[in-house]
Amino acid sequence: MKKLIKWKFPALLLTGLGLSSLGDFIYLVAINLLVLKMTGSAAAVAALWVVGPITSILVNGWSGSIIDRSNKKKIMIITDIVRAIAVAIIPLLPSIWMIYALLFIISVAKSFFNPTSTTYITALIPKDQRKTFNSIRSLVSSGAFITGPAIAGMFFMIGSLEIAIYSNAISFVISAILIVFLPNIDSKEKHSAEKLQFKNLQEDWRVVIRFGKKAAYVMMIYSSFIIFDIFTMAMDSQEVVFTQRVIGLTEVEYSFLISVTGIGYAAGGLLVIFISRFLSVRALIGIGLFMLAAGYLIYSLSSSFAMAATGFIILGFFFAFSNTGFNTFYQNNVPVEIMGRVTSIVSVLQSAVSVIFLLFIGIMGDILPLRYTIVTLSVISVVLAVFVIVLVSQPTKKVYFTEEKVVEV
Repeated sequence: MKKLIKWKFPALLLTGLGLSSLGDFIYLVAINLLVLKMTGSAAAVAALWVVGPITSILVNGWSGSIIDRSNKKKIMIITDIVRAIAVAIIPLLPSIWMIYALLFIISVAKSFFNPTSTTYITALIPKDQRKTFNSIRSLVSSGAFITGPAIAGMFFMIGSLEIAIYSNAISFVISAILIVFLPNIDSKEKHSAEKLQFKNLQEDWRVVIRFGKKAAYVMMIYSSFIIFDIFTMAMDSQEVVFTQRVIGLTEVEYSFLISVTGIGYAAGGLLVIFISRFLSVRALIGIGLFMLAAGYLIYSLSSSFAMAATGFIILGFFFAFSNTGFNTFYQNNVPVEIMGRVTSIVSVLQSAVSVIFLLFIGIMGDILPLRYTIVTLSVISVVLAVFVIVLVSQPTKKVYFTEEKVVEV
């Protein structure tokens, strides 16, 4: 029985998460093309990217309170079903505004699913197996990154955006079915019947703030990763413009650049599965983050396809290292009983800063040459990576990187 629990349930969970990720990448390509086809407007397509952060700001301030008080398995099943139905309806809608409304509903469901899945994973997977689980999950995500757009392209070749979107809905249904067979991690559901009031939300924010003060070191590293993600997201948002107008790549070369990046993701994810047991969480974080920043720096300085591809392969390859190290660190140092609230509340702040920062970068891109903006962001990312390496290398903080110790509230 122990062997069954050790391998069967994580495999089911990974399969469900992997199918959802695969569907998401198919859907990401399809919905952009669908909106462009309906409106012919680049601004309408750009608006798709604003829905997620705005939803996070509106929802995540209180969603974590519900997550920590409810049955995690049920939330994941319900949100998968909601997303499946909403995605399946999209091709039937005649209005772009109706599509945006459904996208908002999908984003709300995602705002519940992601923190819930993080909490569920932490509770289901034993501490000594989390690093391996996270490395396999990185490989699964990398595979979805490569195969998702390729499958979408296959659907487009047979002339149907709708089939690509419906395939995403089906992936959510299959994910929900697989989650049904997973165990409940909530032994008691007494909190699920508790009415959530404003005073509860206030107290939940206080709980997170108290945890942040007590676990200042953990939150400092967590915040550093979030800031790093914001910088890289800002660079990614200008990726098409930078590669074509600054480096001078053609659309075909850009497509190939994305493909080799995906190969880098997959190769790094595969390697991490085999070597994660030999590398400490510290090493995964330090090596992964620094090389990720180095990849962006090479990309920002590139003047040819070969140099840009080198940077992309490096950042793709080492993404799995930093992702595995950070996720394991986070799971081991944030108590599972408040993890939903911590994840959700911090994501509110992250989304708010992201929206402001993306607007700022867009404005700066019009005022200054885009090369200067991307190089500046990449250099700051390298400095931030070095700062994190200094943080994780402190001998007195070794306890935070063991796979036995969990910081208590």
